[in-house]
Amino acid sequence: MRQLYFDNAATSWPKPPGVLRALGRYLSRGGGNPGRSGHARAIEAGRIVLETRELLGELLGVRDPAHIVFTKNATEALNLALLGTLGVGDHAVTGSMEHNSVARPLTTLKERGVEVTVVEADGAGRLDPEGVAAALRPNTRLVALNHASNVCGTVLDAAAVGGLCRERGVLFLLDAAQTAGCVPLVVEELGVDYLAFSGHKGLLGPQGTGGLYIRDPGALRPLGFGGTGSRSDREEQPEFLPDRFESGTLNVHGLAGLGAGLRYLRDRGVESVAAHDRGILEILLEMLKEEPRITVYGPGSGSGQVGVLSVNIAGLSPSDAGQRLERQFGVLTRIGLHCAPRAHRTLGTFPDGTVRLSWGPFTREGEAREAGRALLTLSRDARR
Repeated sequence: MRQLYFDNAATSWPKPPGVLRALGRYLSRGGGNPGRSGHARAIEAGRIVLETRELLGELLGVRDPAHIVFTKNATEALNLALLGTLGVGDHAVTGSMEHNSVARPLTTLKERGVEVTVVEADGAGRLDPEGVAAALRPNTRLVALNHASNVCGTVLDAAAVGGLCRERGVLFLLDAAQTAGCVPLVVEELGVDYLAFSGHKGLLGPQGTGGLYIRDPGALRPLGFGGTGSRSDREEQPEFLPDRFESGTLNVHGLAGLGAGLRYLRDRGVESVAAHDRGILEILLEMLKEEPRITVYGPGSGSGQVGVLSVNIAGLSPSDAGQRLERQFGVLTRIGLHCAPRAHRTLGTFPDGTVRLSWGPFTREGEAREAGRALLTLSRDARR
């Protein structure tokens, strides 16, 4: 049976052909360690890392790419921003649609003396910036929000929150795991101090890649210390970027693949990818709107939503529906709570969760129609 991959919000697939070529080229011809040696292969490894950093700077509108530091994923980047910024007596504001990558570090920080306020989103996952403003206190140090929900795709008005934070002198951390590579992003326009991203989702790179944009490195403490290849005569961690936050050997082959994904996005255009995702969403929304037994969560509009759609079918649990979609129709989805129980409480889908469909730049309209027909068939079968 042919399989239809609708789990791009977890990991994008397929990747652009250049990603596989870049991985193979480095592993078969490279092997050097960037910054650690002066031989040709080490220099080539350093060039790969630098070019990928510069491509990210171009994509995100970062004037100095050294302010982008690499991590193994968005979760590590978020931990760096949260644990490296907040301390005893600080207050943080977050939202009710956050992934556990934000919720769990903040819960840990609460146990260490940090105060946390959660601003509730509405039933479609929309967070009002005025609610964020009302939650700010004199000791508020940081606002941490996702740019788009990984559960229902709802997009935050990040520029409004960023402007508010700048006015009040509060740091703004934006979790762009679901938007980097999927919608145009310019860090200065959004007013962010930190922007965390995943390399293996919308940026089309391999797993094990991600990073954090840091506007002011002076406000952030490193989480790790060690070898950087620079200032080897000193036992203190280098203060300059990106070395201050990049201890240990980088995932060079992964970054080579990420660079290839970024080149694909540069050539195609993120605006084109965003338009494609909206087109797929509109197809599915149109197909499902007349079926009362299928509940669609989120804004229900291509204008305020990325390429993520969560549904439930009356009479079927999300786990049953997901299993049947795969076994009967070859449609691969994600079921359950999607590592975001707080979001499901907001949407009213806790504790069972939803069936989530998510697509990418290589998903065809015909595949979306097949997935929509599969959902409609399951709904009719459940009704009988």
